[in-house]
Amino acid sequence: MDLGIAGRKAIVCASSRGLGRATAFSLARAGVEVTLNGRREDVLAETAAEIRAETGATVHTVAADVSTAAGQSELLAACPETDILINNNGGPPFKDFRELDRQAMLDGVTMNMVTPIELLQKVIDGMVERRFGRVVNITSVTVRMPVFGLDLSSGARAGLTAFLAGVARSVAQHNVTINHVLPGYIDTDRLRGGISATAGLRGTSENAVADAQAASVPARRFGDPHEFGETCAFLCSTQAAYITGQSLLVDGGLYNGAI
Repeated sequence: MDLGIAGRKAIVCASSRGLGRATAFSLARAGVEVTLNGRREDVLAETAAEIRAETGATVHTVAADVSTAAGQSELLAACPETDILINNNGGPPFKDFRELDRQAMLDGVTMNMVTPIELLQKVIDGMVERRFGRVVNITSVTVRMPVFGLDLSSGARAGLTAFLAGVARSVAQHNVTINHVLPGYIDTDRLRGGISATAGLRGTSENAVADAQAASVPARRFGDPHEFGETCAFLCSTQAAYITGQSLLVDGGLYNGAI
């Protein structure tokens, strides 16, 4: 399917690996000029080279912490007329909520709520003026259902969802959409890190934890990052112009609800 976004320009945060990387690949395949972001220049360069080789897309890289003012300024300098913003950031590590001090909680909220809002503030007026904008926030299935040890991540991402509910509707008339994609068990380094942490806490093997988690999903498997990236790319398409303010689960049916 032609998504109708060839030539558009995108910032994809935390895109050197994992879900951000998969989304950047999918946008590049659709003809989008992509600005990648991550903290390690070597990993970013490798990802950018792979995307260019596979898609022929124009790819820029910005090695910076997207949660800092300096990092955000570098991103916007690399892509000053942003048509597509993919908000993504690392979440707080797995930890019992009793062990979280005030600074850890503030850091978690900054990473997963404040930072996406700050980036949106910087690009939204240009999107409105050009009458095209697509914002996709990568959050988590834990916004809808609890997962042990991810309470801080869940709370911050849920806060982002609520904050932007009204914002999304305030700009819809300008062909600017804001949506959230909620991944379940997608086979990424973060998932594997969680499996390792859980195995350590339970005193069991990583394979046993992974098998149990996959078995808990109605699809009976982990998601492929490519599937996730394609979903995000579709929400950025011209065909998705009438979808806004929504939270789309990509979880193989893990969340057990009717709505």
